[in-house]
Parts: sequence; C-alpha cells; structure tokens
Amino acid sequence: MRIAEIHLTPVAIPDKPLLNCKGVHQPYALRTIIEVICDDGTTGLGESYGSIKALEGLRRAAPALRGLDPFHLHELKSRVAAALPEGGGINARTAVADHKLTDVVTSAFEVPCMDIQGKMLGRSVGDLLGGAVRETVPFSAYLFFKFGAHIGQDKDEWGEVLTPDQMVREAKKMVADHGFKSLKVKGGVLHPDLEIETMFKLREAFPHHPLRIDPNGGWTVETAIYVARRLEGVLEYLEDPVAGMDAMAQVAAATSIPLATNMVVLEFDQIAEAFTKRAVKVVLSDHHYWGGMRASTHLGKVCEVLDMGISMHSNSHLGITLAAMVHVASATPNLGYDCDTHYPWVGADVVEGAPFVFRDGALAVPRGPGLGVTLDRIRLAELAALYEVAGVRERDDTLYMKQFDPGYERRVPRW
Repeated sequence: MRIAEIHLTPVAIPDKPLLNCKGVHQPYALRTIIEVICDDGTTGLGESYGSIKALEGLRRAAPALRGLDPFHLHELKSRVAAALPEGGGINARTAVADHKLTDVVTSAFEVPCMDIQGKMLGRSVGDLLGGAVRETVPFSAYLFFKFGAHIGQDKDEWGEVLTPDQMVREAKKMVADHGFKSLKVKGGVLHPDLEIETMFKLREAFPHHPLRIDPNGGWTVETAIYVARRLEGVLEYLEDPVAGMDAMAQVAAATSIPLATNMVVLEFDQIAEAFTKRAVKVVLSDHHYWGGMRASTHLGKVCEVLDMGISMHSNSHLGITLAAMVHVASATPNLGYDCDTHYPWVGADVVEGAPFVFRDGALAVPRGPGLGVTLDRIRLAELAALYEVAGVRERDDTLYMKQFDPGYERRVPRW
C-alpha cells in the first residue's frame, strides 16, 4: 500500500471578534483540510494551518510523498525535509511566536497517515500512540475579551466583553453551555489591574474552578511580577506573561505560581534551557508544531522526567484537529491539566454529524478506527467556497484592529 494522491483544500471558518495583545480576530480563520489517498482507496484525514507559508509548504511537500508507505513515518519526515530544505517559519511578522515549517508540514501529513494506519488495522489512533489512559478528555473554557460584533455585522450571541463583570457573564454562559470545570482568560488586552480584577471576580463566581490567564507575552517583567504577586493563591498557572526565556526565568523566580508556555518552548531543543533556567513549569503541547502526534506524546515523557507539567495548546480549529487532539491527550498519561480549545467559538465543521459534544467540560475519545471521524463533503465545499469569497489569505489581528481604532499600534509588551 502506497500513497497515490493528496488533496489540499483551504477553507475559511467564521470567527468572532476576540481580542488579544496583537489586536482582534478577523471575521474568518483559515485552515487547510488534507486528504491522503492510498492506491487501495484507503483515505486519511488531516487538518492544518491555512496561512500562506503553511499552505505553500504543504503544496510543495505533497508531491514528494507519493509512493510513500503510510506506516513509514520516519521516511515521511525525511521526505518533507528534503522538499523544504530552507525550513523556515510559517507565521506572519504580526505573530508573537513562530514554528518551523518542516515540523508543521510533517505533522500535517503524519495525522492522515496515522488515520490510514488505524483504518487498516481496525484500531484507533490512540491505540497506535500506546493506548488511551482515559476515555474522556477534559477541556478548559477559553474566555476572551471581545467586541460585540464585526464591522458591518449585527451583534453576535456573546455580545461585548470589555469589563470584568462582562467576562464573568461570558464564563457563566460557557460553563452553562458546556460544563467546563476550569477557566482560561486571554489577557494582555485590558489594563493589568482590570485583568487582576477579572480573575478575582471569576474566583468569586467560580470558587472551585482552576483559573489561568495568558497575555501572550504582553506584559513587562515588572508588570508580570506585580500581577503574579496579586494573584498568588488564585491561579492554577500563569501562561506566557512575558516574551523570552530569560524574562520568563525572572518572573518564575519571583512567584510560586507555575509558569506555563507555548511561546518560549516550541521545540525539543528548547526544553533543556527552560529547565536549567527554571523558567517554565508547564509546557503546552500542540501536535501541529511539535512535529506530530507521536512527538507530542514523547514531549509528555520528557516533561515527566524533568518534573514539568503538560497541558495542550489550541488555535481556531475544526473537528479533524480536535479528533487528533483528543487522541493525543488520551494517550499522554501525565497530561495533568485541562486542555485548551477554541472549538466552542467556531460554530462550523467539516466532519459528518456532531461527534464532539462537551459533557461536563470533557469530550469522549472518538470510537472507530483511525481518528474516528469522516469528512462531510457538503460542509467542506461550503467552507472552501467561503475561503474564495472571504478575501483573507493571512491572519493579521493588528491590521483588523485598526479598522476599529485607527490609532492602534501593535506593542508587545503593551503593559
């Protein structure tokens, strides 16, 4: 059995005007749906980023994978590296972190290959990763400050969230709708004192929910230490309060709150420095840029050895990615924190049926061989058509923010 065809379909998915330290989400997020078809007709599904560099990398590497045995994942990585000799990063200059193109593309094709393997063997991807240690995977409510509506559109169902009290209202709706048992706030948006007030009000409204805040490096070291000292005993962990390894180490030395990251530890060769400098206590895995699902479970083992915790990062995504995330989480024994997910914000998908329903804040591991999801071609065609008419080819939160506030300037750190 060999790979005979690869189909790449860029799609646009509706997004909400969610705020972060760089600006605000545009009306559409971009993804790429991947179909890997073997010569016997077996098809594997994948999903990856839809940015220009990522899509170009996928398109350049795809021809090199024809003829590959989908079980030969080391060769997959070698072929991708040969097809993309310059490596490079995938993100636009407006991003706060970057990822190696070769890691992103390898992961993007590993997922459908493992989906194929599972279908051939009649086993789940979780089984291929060593077996599920949990049947359900808990997720955290991902809370955002936000505008009430996109430019030219009516107010969305969440409305405006620009104050601590409005954030509590958003959290109550998210918990009521999905049953989440922990809460994460995307910070770096309001003045730090208002975000501290937000966390205290969330603690009052949800006395038993673990709380996190992630300003994406939007604070200075001094501000981060100030926030951490105010929130001692309130936060489960503080994620990426500052940018850079040395700055993280300074903050970590000044607080007992564990620092988490998906910005300063993005690759395996960065773990040793983080450990040596005591800069990070929790690493957020993400199979999209850590090199795949197998690499993500390996990351879990490395962190276990170094007494670091493991959580899971999220970006705007659809159900194929979510299926992969759940399988990875199910097969990572020491994943000790609820995972992130943007899925409740999306409201669209390309998989058949409704396989992902949060119950008490958790998702059941998909049953069936491979990833356990199938492609809905009508939905795929609709989102592919939306990609063509949306006119968005690269995410730029800062540029879109200028449409709300012409004087806005991107500054990281801002506070």
